[in-house]
Amino acid sequence: MTDPLVKIEHLKMYFDVPGKGKLHAVDDISLDIMPNETVGLVGESGCGKSTVGNVLIQLLKATEGSVYFEGKDILKADKKEMAELRKKMQIIFQDPYSSLNPRESVETILSDPYQIHGMYHGKELKQKVAELAEMVGLEPYVLEKFPHELDGGKRQLTGIARALALNPKFIICDEPVSALDVSVQATIINLLIDMQKKMGLSYLFISHDLSVVRHISNRVAVMYLGQIVELADTDEIFANTLHPYSIALLSAVPHLDFDNKKERIVLKGDVPSPVNPAPGCRFAPRCWMARDICKEQSPELKEVCPGHCVACHFWEEAQRTAKEQVIDG
Repeated sequence: MTDPLVKIEHLKMYFDVPGKGKLHAVDDISLDIMPNETVGLVGESGCGKSTVGNVLIQLLKATEGSVYFEGKDILKADKKEMAELRKKMQIIFQDPYSSLNPRESVETILSDPYQIHGMYHGKELKQKVAELAEMVGLEPYVLEKFPHELDGGKRQLTGIARALALNPKFIICDEPVSALDVSVQATIINLLIDMQKKMGLSYLFISHDLSVVRHISNRVAVMYLGQIVELADTDEIFANTLHPYSIALLSAVPHLDFDNKKERIVLKGDVPSPVNPAPGCRFAPRCWMARDICKEQSPELKEVCPGHCVACHFWEEAQRTAKEQVIDG
């Protein structure tokens, strides 16, 4: 059996809130990402998705846990080891404008990875940058431009080209298309899929857009208030949703099948504070199935059918809810 390229074990990321305690941004998540696989990480704003990505790329230092890349715990890597790992692990940010140096031309931005790692110089460097730009569909004239002279799509293509420059194995895609027009989104998603096939890449694709996640992901992990509540193959999680929160999320996705309408589930109640969270299930205050045990005991993420994991005391009842959700047109 193939070993995971990335293995996350009991990862925690807490932030100190003066006078209040600790904010549990990421609270004990475990996840494997296999070679050539795309894992979609979905959830509403503030659930901790981007924090996971920032910890994996070491922009934030984890509070607890382990992150293994090719069998090595990167959270224990020294500065020299991390410099080598940076060639293999990259990130594409949500806002391409803020992630690009406004004082550098596109050519300089794409040259930086090669120069930082001492790989190419002179004519060879210019040739590599030109090839890199062509690979992602950036016209030659764009190399002379500065970020403020480009539209959002070309800025994001520049960010993607920079991430691909060092021929990585793993890329964190942090909401890479959420700030773009729908037509541009399709271009970016198709490019990511093509690059994955050509370069053998693995992705952690972070998004709140379930339609995009369904198109690009092999598996989907649903996150709520710092915890993964459901994990399964993409087709399985859309066809056989087991967690009440996942059911509510999917009910909000627009459908064009007017003969098979689905009733939208509107969640009631307030989102609990991630600062010093209370015992029990994080979703209990908003869940229509919550009972006393949900408020007292946090459910474990466990495999309930092959490859399908869920953290819910009453997942079988939730499964029936999902099936009954189809109403007459």
